[in-house]
Amino acid sequence: MSESVLVIDDDTTFNAVLTRALTRRGYEARGATDAESALILARQSPLDAVVLDLNLGSSSGLQLIRPLLEIAPHCRIVVLTGYASIATAVEAIKLGAVQYFAKPVEVEAIIAAFAATEGEPAAAAEVPSDPLSVSRLEWEHIQRVLHEHDGNISATARALKMHRRTLQRKLAKRPARL
Repeated sequence: MSESVLVIDDDTTFNAVLTRALTRRGYEARGATDAESALILARQSPLDAVVLDLNLGSSSGLQLIRPLLEIAPHCRIVVLTGYASIATAVEAIKLGAVQYFAKPVEVEAIIAAFAATEGEPAAAAEVPSDPLSVSRLEWEHIQRVLHEHDGNISATARALKMHRRTLQRKLAKRPARL
């Protein structure tokens, strides 16, 4: 019997492509584009693994980790995001995800994360030889403070001693490359 995987991503094209790629590799893959339909699908049949996008429209995928683990306690959750930050990576792992990847990611890396046993790294992670850039460090710090203030832009701007509009402009940009 093949493993059941639920792909939760609000980008319908990405969702369909990843679902199809997992199906071709022998998984019973289904897709959901929002939290409500994801929970409905999770309750309908047992789950072995979940691929969860961090940003689901206007909500955070992190809010789905606990409910998914309550429905399927042994499922392995892999979080994907186009806006990776250390704060959200740490939070995802604390909540019960087994891996956190920045998009784009190879399907094989996701499958390796499903197969890794507890305490064992899913894949050999490359340690960068160069330190993080100043702009990337700034992005990481802003994300951490934003997370500490539960996504409240005004409170985050006050904590950073920055004008709210300046913070909004920085957040609207894609994160600096590592």
